[in-house]
Amino acid sequence: MSNSDRPDRGTSPVDHRAAVAAETARFVAAVRDADPATAVPGCPGWTLADLVRHAGSVQRWFSVLLRGRIQEPPRSRDVDLRLPTREDGWADWLADSATEAAGAFAATDPDTPMWAWGADPHARFWARRMLFETLVHRVDAELALGIRPGIDRALAVDGVDEFLVNLPFAASFAPKVANLRGNGEAIRFRTAEGDGDWLVRLGPDGFGLDPEGSDGAGAEAADATVRGAAADLLLLVYGRLPLDAEAFERTGDQELLARWFANSEF
Repeated sequence: MSNSDRPDRGTSPVDHRAAVAAETARFVAAVRDADPATAVPGCPGWTLADLVRHAGSVQRWFSVLLRGRIQEPPRSRDVDLRLPTREDGWADWLADSATEAAGAFAATDPDTPMWAWGADPHARFWARRMLFETLVHRVDAELALGIRPGIDRALAVDGVDEFLVNLPFAASFAPKVANLRGNGEAIRFRTAEGDGDWLVRLGPDGFGLDPEGSDGAGAEAADATVRGAAADLLLLVYGRLPLDAEAFERTGDQELLARWFANSEF
């Protein structure tokens, strides 16, 4: 399936803007009294300070894009980050990043047409993308600090959908996705709770969600299927859980699954 064949799945029942604020607050609470030099296993080579800087920088950059209602790819990512001057200032800086985002959300109708690197060329794309950047890195921080992370089921389902919808468009910064070609092979991702079902089909010119094979009852068979709790599936697609974890039921062509996960890193 080529990118142009993908159905419009840009809308979602999740309030992404409110969720950005809530997820950032959890992130801030986790790192508030933590050592910024703590290593982050989910992002090898990074410390908590690196992780917070990345997450906050993404929020501030996306906020600039939203306020500018950009209509073409930006030529620069340079943003006045106003980084903290003290090592114990990262939590407050991250909280301020969410305040910047909230201001940009308030000033921009989510249905405003905008350039987006992914599937949905509207302002809402950037709020949705910001949410899952924030959520996944909040989980990274909590795991680094020995905190058991929790992920809201509705957010997890939306996050898997957002990942699979946009992955075909990510070749500019995730070049391995160009290897995801085939002759009609299909991989199904299904939540154990029954509120999420996606069929990804690999074709000779690309891959993408198959609208005829997704969304549950009566859906056609897949060459390979991965089934697990929505939160676990979200962590799986982002590489925070391995495919062979006990959390997942895997059936069908295991080589196809291995090829998918070797080339779908976001």
